[in-house]
Amino acid sequence: MILAAAAVIIGLVLLVWSADLFVAGAASIAENLGLSPVIIGLTIVSLGTSAPEILVSITAALAGAGELAVGNALGSNIANIGMVLGITVLVVPMLIRQGCIRVELPTLLLVTLGTWALLLDGLLSRFDGLLMLGGLALILVQLVRAQAGNAIVREESEDEELPHLEPPRAWLAFLAGLAILVASSRLLVWGATSIAIQLGVSELVIGLTIIAVGTSLPELAATLASALKGHTEIAIGNIIGSNLFNLLAVMSMSGVIEPLTLSGEVLGRDYPAMAAGTFLLAIAIYTGHRHRRAEGGYSYLGRTVGLLLTSFYALYYYALSLSL
Repeated sequence: MILAAAAVIIGLVLLVWSADLFVAGAASIAENLGLSPVIIGLTIVSLGTSAPEILVSITAALAGAGELAVGNALGSNIANIGMVLGITVLVVPMLIRQGCIRVELPTLLLVTLGTWALLLDGLLSRFDGLLMLGGLALILVQLVRAQAGNAIVREESEDEELPHLEPPRAWLAFLAGLAILVASSRLLVWGATSIAIQLGVSELVIGLTIIAVGTSLPELAATLASALKGHTEIAIGNIIGSNLFNLLAVMSMSGVIEPLTLSGEVLGRDYPAMAAGTFLLAIAIYTGHRHRRAEGGYSYLGRTVGLLLTSFYALYYYALSLSL
């Protein structure tokens, strides 16, 4: 048990550190090739912040622990809304420009309902997984087209301090980050499955708790840092983008690699909880007190919303503990 716990801790630390190294290398390579900061932010950086979850999902599926991957995806989305955004709004209330979530938030709601419809038969098949990946590719193309022409988002993205490395160092950081990501994800999955076996709990629960919270810590740091700098659109965009990646990339890997029969808990408890949190966030944004300014006004997410989101998160984990 001690060895497995150490593997989980070391794996999480290396996973977070290598993801930063991977993003630094990838973003610098893209910059050296002449891509704009907004395109880099919407594609490479967004993918990089979800890289830990994606690598864990692939490794878990290859190891025959598909439910751990599903739990990681759903648990990360719940953590992003309840823990990451809830804590961020408690610390720094947000003003969110309506134009900046006109496309992204409805897309997340549609994906949440669409993925649920795919899983209602209780099977995450290879066709389901490929369909989800295809949907992600289509969404990314549309978001890049929409936001590349958005002057406000472009200005905020250019204000962000993206890493810049010369070509040799960029490629070294990219390759080293990728290698450590793969190795640390294997270490993390081994430790997590060992703990699950020794404690007699399911891989799904381990994915929903230890793995989900651990892999959501980079999002907490990035979202809180963006909000403290006043970049609220980047902060909320990080949450929405990460949740889209988790549903369409992280969870789909289980189906693509090894089709999985889902347990009753996924469809009866975890996915409904994740969907409820997503719709709770949408209601808070769309009904938030509007501040009238140029370009259609702002929605206000205050500390009351932060308390509501963190309470939702705590209640979910209380319900999860009752089912153990």
